[in-house]
Amino acid sequence: AALAALYLQFGRLAAVQALFGGLQAVVLAIVAQALGRVASRALAGPKAWALAAAAFTALFLFDAPFPAVVLAAGAVGWWTTKRDVAAPGAPPPAASWRASARQALLWGAIWVLPLALLALWVGAAHPMVALGTFFARLAAVSFGGAYAAMAYVAQAAVTTHHWLSPPEMLDGLGLAETTPGPLVLVFQFVGGLAGARIDGPWSAGGGAALGMAVVVWVTFAPSFMWIFALAPHLERLTRRPALGGALAAITAAVVGVMANLGLWFALHVLFASVTATPFGPLRIWLPGGAFNWPAAGMSAAAFVLLTGTNAGLGIVLVLGASAGLALHYLNLG
Repeated sequence: AALAALYLQFGRLAAVQALFGGLQAVVLAIVAQALGRVASRALAGPKAWALAAAAFTALFLFDAPFPAVVLAAGAVGWWTTKRDVAAPGAPPPAASWRASARQALLWGAIWVLPLALLALWVGAAHPMVALGTFFARLAAVSFGGAYAAMAYVAQAAVTTHHWLSPPEMLDGLGLAETTPGPLVLVFQFVGGLAGARIDGPWSAGGGAALGMAVVVWVTFAPSFMWIFALAPHLERLTRRPALGGALAAITAAVVGVMANLGLWFALHVLFASVTATPFGPLRIWLPGGAFNWPAAGMSAAAFVLLTGTNAGLGIVLVLGASAGLALHYLNLG
């Protein structure tokens, strides 16, 4: 929260932007490294490769919604998995679905109550309620880890709702990599910047605080619902071949989701401007301006350090930020 507030005040300074430029170059390398790791585990066979390619195409070229892509991949995995293959060993004892339903109702109410109170205060159609509703939806379908979810957030926050500009979203990703805690705390940064720009019965600072609080609550509260309601049944559920096939298909699709994030991120880091141009049903991303050779060099160096040496992530991030500042003061960035 403090970092988001400082960014609102000082984030547009030239030196700060130079520092973030170095961080963004390193984050591009981090995303590429993460994509390689996930792909090496998830893409085992032609079906997995096809699902990954289809997910990337749907998101990058057709602007398909992330939840639809994930659910479609799960459906394909479910229906194409053999159902007559029983998992070895005796099944674990069945847990009570009635108790799980009670937990789901309790934590579901805890999850949505603050959002409902906000809607009663400012109206259900208010943009602050729309902000909370979007992240509540994200929490319900955020399969695939932080990078997959960030692709959805970047698409919605920048392109659909215009809560942030592309450079601000890139800065948020840089902040998320440099601060302790889960990577999805970048959502709090998005909520703070969006909240500061949403008009209401509050100041800009109050809107930023409210936006961050709403986003953090609706993002993390449902985790308890999934844990308490579904954890007792998880071992029995995962023994079902069709469910395993659905989860494997979603994991393969997540590779395409991450590739979409990586390419979107690379275009905005390496070019001065990027324009999304409709072409029939397609959305074509057209880079403009000069190619950012310093950023490309820093990103390549960071990738080599991360994958080919024992350099820690913190050291590489510090080196990237320092290189960005040095290039700025040398008038090379």
